[in-house]
Amino acid sequence: MNKEKSSAVASIRNVVETPWKQYPGHFGGALSKPLVRPETTGSRLVDYRISTYQPMAYVETHTHEVQEQIYHVLEGEGSMEIEAERRIVRKHDVIFIPPGVSHSIRNDGITDLTFIVVTTPVEDR
Repeated sequence: MNKEKSSAVASIRNVVETPWKQYPGHFGGALSKPLVRPETTGSRLVDYRISTYQPMAYVETHTHEVQEQIYHVLEGEGSMEIEAERRIVRKHDVIFIPPGVSHSIRNDGITDLTFIVVTTPVEDR
């Protein structure tokens, strides 16, 4: 049996060890920490981030060709737009976005909006 050798390594990291990053298409203090990605752990299938959006911060509406995403809201309130329909999201909400669905998230609240984003596969072709 031929097993593909992976550059992934088992790891334990504290969130504080990863610097904040503002990705393209994210505005107004929409910051993320790329905790598990190819460049941080060698992950091939999963992109796992924690994000904190300051009030008024947002990611522009976009669609993924093949990626699936899960958002898990940890703190704060904001709104999630899915196929041009806007809904309030808050602590303990879990949102699933399949490929081909337009979406965005923004902080419409008065405190920071903090959430986990899990995306697979890592790249969208």
